[in-house]
Amino acid sequence: MTPHPLDRPIWSMLTGRQAHLAEGDDRALRIDRGYGVFGVAADTGAEAQAALAALVPDEGEIWVVEGEPASVPPGMREVKRAVLAQMVAEGAPPVPRAGEPDILPLGEDDAAEMAALAEHAKPGPWGPATHRYGPFFGIREEGRLLAMAGQRILVPGMAEVSGVSTWEDCRGRGLARALIGHVMRDMVRRGEQPFLHSYADNAGAIGLYESLGFRIRREVHVLVIAR
Repeated sequence: MTPHPLDRPIWSMLTGRQAHLAEGDDRALRIDRGYGVFGVAADTGAEAQAALAALVPDEGEIWVVEGEPASVPPGMREVKRAVLAQMVAEGAPPVPRAGEPDILPLGEDDAAEMAALAEHAKPGPWGPATHRYGPFFGIREEGRLLAMAGQRILVPGMAEVSGVSTWEDCRGRGLARALIGHVMRDMVRRGEQPFLHSYADNAGAIGLYESLGFRIRREVHVLVIAR
């Protein structure tokens, strides 16, 4: 049986629609360092694992995301492990609610504000070029960027909702809900099925995503490695 592309999301992205962002070779790959820290070995064999280890920077980490728990390559150390709920949207995306704030496209001119918001909210790994993954959208009030959301991983027919971030003093206003719904509608218009990842123990986030039409597909495992 052909594996689903989301069973190995990083391998699928870096050998498929986002291969132009990949560093490495057919043994192991990592995302362009400006975009983030994701990496993946072709398989569990010694040659592939050594190739993955060679892609780990002297000062930094690589995040491995696999359907099954990954082993630490020889010569590397484990920084942390986590379990993610992988969720896929079912049915039509949510319609905008009455009174939702205006949602604006974000781009290069917004990169510094986006990075500051990501550093505060910690939606996942963020690098100096992460905002270039694809369309990002934000909500502003009196010029201030209050919240944002966009996309990251692309696999055949699917796009990942990512980078969902809100300043702490702006939470509880439905900004994340409005932004996720907007990103979902934008993806569906392009013929993409939205999916996302949430830490499996974040019941609040999972509840929000379920209310927007996402359903848990499976658990996937994160391993962070460093030298």
